[in-house]
Amino acid sequence: MARKIITAIDVGSSKITTVITSVEDNQQPTVIGVCSHPSKGIKKGVVVNIDDATASISESVTAAERMAGVTVSDVYVSINGEQVTSLNNKGVVAVAGSEITIDDTYRAIENARTLSLPDNLNPIHIIPREFVVDNQGGIKYPIGMSGGRLEVETHIITAPNSYWQNIKKCVDQIGSNVYDVIFTGWASSLSVLTETEKELGVTLLDIGSGTTSICIFQEGAIIYSGCIPLGGNSITSDIAIGLQVSLEEAEKIKINMSDLLDNKYSESKGRDLDSTPALLRKEDEPKKKSKGPEIDLNVIGVDKKVSKEMLQKIVEARCEEIFEMVKENVTKAGYEVAMPAGIVLTGGSSLLKDLTKLTQNIFGVATRVGYPSGLTGLVEEISDPSYATVQGLIKHALDDDVEISSSGDKGSANIGGFLNKIAEWFKSLLP
Repeated sequence: MARKIITAIDVGSSKITTVITSVEDNQQPTVIGVCSHPSKGIKKGVVVNIDDATASISESVTAAERMAGVTVSDVYVSINGEQVTSLNNKGVVAVAGSEITIDDTYRAIENARTLSLPDNLNPIHIIPREFVVDNQGGIKYPIGMSGGRLEVETHIITAPNSYWQNIKKCVDQIGSNVYDVIFTGWASSLSVLTETEKELGVTLLDIGSGTTSICIFQEGAIIYSGCIPLGGNSITSDIAIGLQVSLEEAEKIKINMSDLLDNKYSESKGRDLDSTPALLRKEDEPKKKSKGPEIDLNVIGVDKKVSKEMLQKIVEARCEEIFEMVKENVTKAGYEVAMPAGIVLTGGSSLLKDLTKLTQNIFGVATRVGYPSGLTGLVEEISDPSYATVQGLIKHALDDDVEISSSGDKGSANIGGFLNKIAEWFKSLLP
């Protein structure tokens, strides 16, 4: 059996995660090396210091290589940032013969990418959504059909040239090659969303440290992608300011917030919180004479006592602001956040206590936390929502060349690979 090594690097604002997998024919990828290293030189998903970012990536990759016992060459890297945007575009071609061929399909997709973009923007994904043959829509697999006119509707995700060029420079400096860059939201969707959710219509919110990535699916296809520059770090900063503690202490409080609010650390024998979800308490409740239950933060190494109510309000206010920005961005593009299959939260900040209830309360649709799946081997370290992107990068690599990308070094060398794989990929889309 042929054995292939696939390496993914999730370049995040708080951590750089490298996962090395071994893939045998027709088998699930097996994780053989993994390392998460604190991120430096990355702010809100964007490289702001080449040297620091390179050093962080190098530490992560080197440790993963040591665990896997291999040296990686080509890597798949995540890309994120406020200026990652999307649009939908059509491509139309005349069918060359009596039946639609793979080449006709490729030409239609290439035609869809012929659009005017600002010089600083680069299409990083061109994802086929639907094919139309002689005005008959809803076609997922047009190859072999008869027709004279083939049309394809595509979803195009764009990012500033500087975003991926700076990431590429960092990876080049450690002796590896960026084979492709993948939008964080798209990667996460591959690892946490179900086909049923995509068909019904679902919104994915990947709430990371510095950003929140958005992807919306309808009728099995992606229709909107975007990103806002707020995430878990903003919540940490608010806790630090509101409770007058350091950022390091605020991060500890945020990470342990669920246990703190559930009194798992509490040494007092006073009242517990009532059954109302922590993040859904309203300010118009009857005011109590005292400040209410307090938390002794000494149990997590912070010399302070704080009001539970104050901590809840600080976190709730920032989460509401993040969701309001998400709603504003999506509405401006002409779409709705509230989809029939609801909202799926992923990313490290999705684990905040009662966040699903708050989301459901704000948008009025069912909400769940998305856990990544699909890999085997050393997955214990990368099984929670903060690793959805890196697992999705591996899944993207398995279906590589499904969409035409001009972000990496693949270029025309992989057109043949696309033509060879596209038929199998279309068939995989069929129910």
